[in-house]
Amino acid sequence: MKLGMIGLGRMGDGMTERLRANGHEVMTFDPAKESTAESLAELKQQLEPPRVVWMMIPAGEITEQTTLELLGLLDRDDVLVDGGNSNHRDSRRRYELAKEYGIHFVDVGVSGGVWGLRVGFALMAGGDDEPVSRLEPIFGSLAPESGWAHVGPPGAGHFVKMVHNGIEYGLMEAYAEGFELMHHSMYPLDLTQIAGIWRHGSVVRSWLLDLLYEAFREHGATLDDIAGYVEDSGEGRWTINEAIEAAVPVPVIAASLFARFSSRRDINFAAKVSAALRNQFGGHAVRAAEKRGAGPETDPR
Repeated sequence: MKLGMIGLGRMGDGMTERLRANGHEVMTFDPAKESTAESLAELKQQLEPPRVVWMMIPAGEITEQTTLELLGLLDRDDVLVDGGNSNHRDSRRRYELAKEYGIHFVDVGVSGGVWGLRVGFALMAGGDDEPVSRLEPIFGSLAPESGWAHVGPPGAGHFVKMVHNGIEYGLMEAYAEGFELMHHSMYPLDLTQIAGIWRHGSVVRSWLLDLLYEAFREHGATLDDIAGYVEDSGEGRWTINEAIEAAVPVPVIAASLFARFSSRRDINFAAKVSAALRNQFGGHAVRAAEKRGAGPETDPR
């Protein structure tokens, strides 16, 4: 099958390579990478109608502008796929907009990271039946066996991927807290060894644990060369917002997101407040803050 891939970053590049290895003809456009096309207009000319164009680019303004440009270029009955981590509400809106042009819009949540090239990508597709069925040869080549599904109507693909990433936050935080406790244990524990044996037969074995074991082997069990700063890409926030709207409790996912926020603070003002209050009501000692330059101590973030 022939298709166009827009975006050759960590995911898009691996997906393109996997598709080509499975016999698909993939035309590409990425202004920062060597591509078959130098513009979206040229990419269109390299494909025969009805076309399939897959966006694998950052969510937000880049996806919005690229979608609008493509809707002005593509022809009726072409299929436009958004495989990035877009908000599902944006995807539903873009589906309705594409329908006005007679263009099919399919939202596909993609998981697999840099390992997807080798082991396959999990795919969660949202959209109308006909264009999704048209994409089945692509899905079958990208995903491992039983690794993709048409999960629902427009927007559902990105909704399911959002929840997937929220769960990922919680799993990562649970591993982080458990290994933190063992790191501060009274026992001389080999965390690399423990991560290794838990991968075999343990009820907490998982691919994330496999990756943690490899990280310990690469960086050492104390991870001294890695800063304790954890970014978030937005899906955890969206998951919590949706949970609030639906009145569904998600305490683990919420706590894991707040833990990421805490990791980014050089100076924790809330902890200062707690220390000051303990001193005021109980006379508990407080530790003097380290001086940071000539000016007053402030939080740079």
